[in-house]
Amino acid sequence: MCSVNRRIIHSATVMVLAALLVSPLARAGEAPLNFGLTAVILQNRSAFLDHWRRYLEQRLKRPVRFVQRRSYSEITELIGSGELDVAWVCGYPYVRNHQRMRLLVVPHWNGRPLYQSYLIVPAGDTRTRDFADLKGTVFAYSDPNSNSGYLVPRYEMLSARLNPKKLFRKTFFTWAHQDVVRAVADGLAQGGAVDGYIWETLARIKPALTDRTRVVRKSEWYGFPPLVTRTDLSASAFDRLRAVLTGMVDDPEGRRLLAELNLDGFGNDGPRTFDGVERIMHFVDAINARQP
Repeated sequence: MCSVNRRIIHSATVMVLAALLVSPLARAGEAPLNFGLTAVILQNRSAFLDHWRRYLEQRLKRPVRFVQRRSYSEITELIGSGELDVAWVCGYPYVRNHQRMRLLVVPHWNGRPLYQSYLIVPAGDTRTRDFADLKGTVFAYSDPNSNSGYLVPRYEMLSARLNPKKLFRKTFFTWAHQDVVRAVADGLAQGGAVDGYIWETLARIKPALTDRTRVVRKSEWYGFPPLVTRTDLSASAFDRLRAVLTGMVDDPEGRRLLAELNLDGFGNDGPRTFDGVERIMHFVDAINARQP
């Protein structure tokens, strides 16, 4: 009998402790804010994401759940179907699917809501100057829906009257910009297209990796990968989330998180920020429709 009582008391104690460990926000029954991310932007950053999640929860007064997927297409589908509340996407899928999402904020890097695509080659390659010099080689893209890692390099090749479908011996997707850098550094690819912000950030935190690559050329400037919401997110939730993100620069903890991201902050930049992405998207679409 005493043994049974001890088991009952032990079970009750475990249940009480479990209840105490649950976030007060979750106990209050507040639905979590589902926040979509891909490895294209954030990779192997679990400690940072936990810190950012707690920061957002404290200021939004509701639970936050990060949802990570491999590709932009998966995140785009989830935000379009309403399964995500907010997502960090790219300018290309935002422009292509702008009717299925609402622009929330645009990150600022080096004082502007803009970034570039870099063409990189192995550090030992001192000959390559442009895409034409990579004819017959293996080339790495990041994601088929990435602006800097796919759309921009294809636009630049087509503008130079090069056919990206025939120029290289082989192409492949790494699904993360960091892995484009690694593929080129390790000699798995003789060239690659990478987000310039990611390359520069890696140069700060992993210089041993970027030192094994060389930046051959930098593209013109394009709208930085934005944060978007589902179209039917309530006005109050939208405004609160925007205020919290743009306000990160105004408090010490927010600035520490921004420093880890190598960003200046988040701004209320409008859709015109992505006019350049839209222009080259239409250019590439028109040529692809004509080319075999």
